[in-house]
Amino acid sequence: MLPQAFTDRMKQMLQDEYSDFVKSYEETKNQALRLNPLKGDGGRFLELCPFHLSPVLWNKDGYYYDEQDKPGKHPYHEAGAYYIQEASAMAPVTYMEVRPGEKILDLCASPGGKTTQIAAAMEGKGILVCNEIHPARAKILSENVERMGVKNAIVVSHAPDELAEHFPGYFDKILVDAPCSGEGMFRKNEEACTEWSPENVDMCAKRQDAILESAAQMLKAGGRLVYSTCTFAPQENEGTISRFLQKHPEFSILPVKKSEGMAGGNPLWVENAAKGIEHTIRLWPHKLHGEGHYLAVLQKAGETVGADRESKGGCEKGLQERDYQDYLSFERAYLKIEMKGTFIKFGEQLYLLPENAPALKGLKVLRPGLHLGTLKKNRFEPSHALALAMGSSAVKQSADMKADDGQIRDYLNGQTFPVAEKSGWCLITVDGYSIGWGKAAGEIMKNHYPKGLRKGW
Repeated sequence: MLPQAFTDRMKQMLQDEYSDFVKSYEETKNQALRLNPLKGDGGRFLELCPFHLSPVLWNKDGYYYDEQDKPGKHPYHEAGAYYIQEASAMAPVTYMEVRPGEKILDLCASPGGKTTQIAAAMEGKGILVCNEIHPARAKILSENVERMGVKNAIVVSHAPDELAEHFPGYFDKILVDAPCSGEGMFRKNEEACTEWSPENVDMCAKRQDAILESAAQMLKAGGRLVYSTCTFAPQENEGTISRFLQKHPEFSILPVKKSEGMAGGNPLWVENAAKGIEHTIRLWPHKLHGEGHYLAVLQKAGETVGADRESKGGCEKGLQERDYQDYLSFERAYLKIEMKGTFIKFGEQLYLLPENAPALKGLKVLRPGLHLGTLKKNRFEPSHALALAMGSSAVKQSADMKADDGQIRDYLNGQTFPVAEKSGWCLITVDGYSIGWGKAAGEIMKNHYPKGLRKGW
């Protein structure tokens, strides 16, 4: 049952369209996934694909799948070949126009769908800071960053105003996928419906105003800010953008091309609507195959002059080579590539930050770049994250299994298996997608798939 105050407002907003809007709640919800270009060619995946896919119009890597498909229970999911993501939620990052080499912030990043979408477009080049204020949700974010093989992401957990102190004018582009009242998810999530109230809409709008204030401080002159929500409430959409632009005349709304089925923002739904509010975008469930979403693309005036701005603490200095010799021995023995970046340690754990990464002092960091592994006494043990970030062409030894073969499920359950003509660390792949490590000893491949990820396959 939809809340009465909600339906009264939606009738007033949509008028003749209201009946179509309500009927959409009786339809089967659309389910979608987004392919991960960091794991290789999407065309190859489509050839291998065991699911029934049809394209999402506004994202080249997005596909709907059928109700009978179970992509979350397939080995390709564990290999990070795709991310299960609601179709409308793919739109905001599309409008960021991410380019490799940029400095980008995902300010409200959990659980990681939009973060990993940004990372895919960055192609491993540049610096991606992804932030989530709630530590438990930040942990989930970190796990999804790992599964998708992202190398250049720094996962932190801060209130937006705290983060702004570290990164004044630092980022080329910022995504604010703001916490909201969740009206657009009512069809998908009954809990969002039961928790809704007009008071919660008011509270969310005030929180969004504060988050955007912090984002404005962290964006470079000439930078792009994309704001998004999964609510229909004008107070949190056109209203939030209009209030922000009243305070920040240095920002303006960029007109962008809408995909088929997308609608514009409505200046009649809020007081003192900002100039160009009709160029913001609404995704309605009765107009397209997706849930409710809103987005606005904003540009900050000016041009960045001279060298890039550094973070408040400058750049992370990193270790000397003598401090990670055991890793270098592993690299020479088992990898075909030389890892480039800034090496740092947290206890025994070795990480690789992107070059010129910001100093981490004073930040609550959950994942500082790519986790390479553990420096133990006189040896190095590679991490699961490193396996997921590798392709078979990057390693000297690999063992491939087929997704429809019981052997891969045995591996995911932690079992050993026989192997010939291999010794030491070996990348395990499923149809060419890296999924973990094994270590060959004698004629047995010892299993190094993390115990915490074994699910009773």
